[in-house]
Amino acid sequence: MKSWAHFLLTYKFALDEVGTKLQILNEEFQFIHDYNPIEHMKTRIKSAESIAAKLKRKNLEITMDNTRSYIRDIAGIRIICSFSTDIYRIYDMICSQNDVRVVQTKDYIKHPKPNGYQSLHLIIQIPVFLTNRIEHVPVEIQIRTVAMDFWASLEHKIYYKYNEGVPTEIRQELKDTADLIASLDARMLALNNEVQSQKALVKPEA
Repeated sequence: MKSWAHFLLTYKFALDEVGTKLQILNEEFQFIHDYNPIEHMKTRIKSAESIAAKLKRKNLEITMDNTRSYIRDIAGIRIICSFSTDIYRIYDMICSQNDVRVVQTKDYIKHPKPNGYQSLHLIIQIPVFLTNRIEHVPVEIQIRTVAMDFWASLEHKIYYKYNEGVPTEIRQELKDTADLIASLDARMLALNNEVQSQKALVKPEA
């Protein structure tokens, strides 16, 4: 048990590293541009029970080696931002870090899932410096707008209530609502761009 606890501790350290890195980037961006692209962040570590269940679904033995090799979402961080353009701005900032390796990118914003789900998913590897070695630990990052997160949270609750046996008409309503959310995001972005354009036209008083 102690070896498993130590194993999972490295994922907590990886989350700490990523969280600190993102906080620094956000604060510096705020200082330079007077604007912060990150509204807030949520982190989580997958429980031992969830790890075991996922390995069983993959018909794999429950070992640390299998966990390390086949499960890359043990450590997860969700980044919530205001506008869709912020998502790609944050993505670019993450990719520009020399000690971060982007392993996988899934863009569900440009290519939404059939149910309407939209978010940008990344798997990155980040070095964690331990007392006797360096571990390159995978971290899953999800980046989405406030509106996208609102939809995804409620969709998850609805699917949980129905134990994934959601009636066809409700699935269609969820898809239609996701389309409305995407339209809202686009309108809010256009409104923000208009405000920024108007501000740029206003000359400072002498």
